[in-house]
Amino acid sequence: MPGNHRVLIVGGGFAGIACAAGLGSTPTEVTLIDRRNFHLFQPLLYQVATGGLSPANIAAPLRSIVKRLRNVRTIQGEVSGFDMAANEALLKDGARVPFDSLVLATGSTHHYFGKDAEWGPHAPGLKTIEDATAIRSKILSAFERAERDPEIANRARYLTFVVVGGGPTGVEMAGSIAELAHQTLRRDFRTIDPASARIILVENSERVLQMFPDRLSDKGMYYLRQLGVELMLNHQVVGITADSVVVDHAEVKHTIATETVVWAAGVKASALGKILVESLGGIEIDKGGRVTVNPDCTVGNRPDVYALGDIMSMKGKDGKPLPGVAPVAIQQGQYVAEAIKRRVKNETAQGPFQYWDKGTMATIGRSRAVAMSMGLQFTGGLAWLMWLFVHIMYLARFENRVLVLVQWGWNYVSRNRTARLITNSDHSGATGSPLLPVTSSKP
Repeated sequence: MPGNHRVLIVGGGFAGIACAAGLGSTPTEVTLIDRRNFHLFQPLLYQVATGGLSPANIAAPLRSIVKRLRNVRTIQGEVSGFDMAANEALLKDGARVPFDSLVLATGSTHHYFGKDAEWGPHAPGLKTIEDATAIRSKILSAFERAERDPEIANRARYLTFVVVGGGPTGVEMAGSIAELAHQTLRRDFRTIDPASARIILVENSERVLQMFPDRLSDKGMYYLRQLGVELMLNHQVVGITADSVVVDHAEVKHTIATETVVWAAGVKASALGKILVESLGGIEIDKGGRVTVNPDCTVGNRPDVYALGDIMSMKGKDGKPLPGVAPVAIQQGQYVAEAIKRRVKNETAQGPFQYWDKGTMATIGRSRAVAMSMGLQFTGGLAWLMWLFVHIMYLARFENRVLVLVQWGWNYVSRNRTARLITNSDHSGATGSPLLPVTSSKP
């Protein structure tokens, strides 16, 4: 489309997809770049990590999503920098992509508060399919090793699972591991009792789900305890090794023997935000690496550069920073698409971006959830059904919605998790005493 306004969208997440969809069938030439060739529904990664869903259930090829948008093309590549004077993005392979409008929506990654090199290898977070399948393999391998190890101390260490962080991701992960151990696997082993597993949730404050009102937070903790999750509140993680977690409470340290740790305590913006700021100069970045944006989502004095979703920092109506959740990213993507359309048509710019908070919710297991919407509070089965509906509708493709709905229906009836696959284990066995021998008999 020669002569059309060139829009470059970096990142195929919620914000990037929403912006591209909003620009479909407009006099623009849209290029969507992502390192991966698929869009990932990150809020359901914990279900992949605990065997409830397969990766393909929550991911969709980018080309499939935008195939009906004839003015949108996709490129699999990695942006490594920007030449803002020439209005070009620099790719890692040396290519350059020109733009008239740049939309940066590259999301976030794990944040270990300065301990990335020390803690990262032992405490994976949930941001990618690889993270989820690695955690799944680690959890399931722990039960397999416990089944074969004759030492009681080793079994206890294998069957102890620590989740760090009491936000929605941490709560959902802890509840899902508890259901896996206490329900799904309860008859699968002969030497060990999976229900004896300890699931510990560590949170450095007096309650979990702090973004919820006290009543819903308390209900969430009640549900977790119902599932057998141990809550270590007001405990700070000060050390993570291959076989232990060290927590501090009132300046008293306590060591938890475990080989399975899941990190859900913090995120930081992708490094590309800092690279953009350095190329523009004079732009603030908060402690989480997020780019401070103007009320219209533009960056600095560049009306042609936007930062969306987890990579940006913007205050809402209440003066607090907008949360890094999918609805914010989607609404910003739609807003920026409209802004670019107005700019192309030389129309009056719209007002500042305003986030419409439709509600917040978290699930803690089967028929257990908390939700807040339109000033109303919901718990239990009703909140769980609301959570199911919202997450089904946010999936990118109709096929994914059907697959997930069928899978969840079967899991609910059977209490089973069919995607319990150990796909990236080294099968090396325990690190303590020798494993019990594997015997076989010939017919």
